[in-house]
Amino acid sequence: MILEYIHKALELAQYEMIEDEEPFYGEIADLPGVWATGPTLEVCRRNLAAAVEDWLLFSIAKGLPIPSLADTTIELPAPVTF
Repeated sequence: MILEYIHKALELAQYEMIEDEEPFYGEIADLPGVWATGPTLEVCRRNLAAAVEDWLLFSIAKGLPIPSLADTTIELPAPVTF
């Protein structure tokens, strides 16, 4: 489920060249604040995948809402109480 979400996020990513030491920049519009750079497009893409994973795990841990990406959603289980 998490890997599928990351793959879908990368399909929706937008990339551009910027004037920087790492000139490749990528972001996912549906996930504000999730972006990455890299010296090559492939490295930027890997960095962006890691950023999505970090954002996703943080959101799950904090119980924050996770937006659907096209037809891909993550359903969080109900909290377990004792």
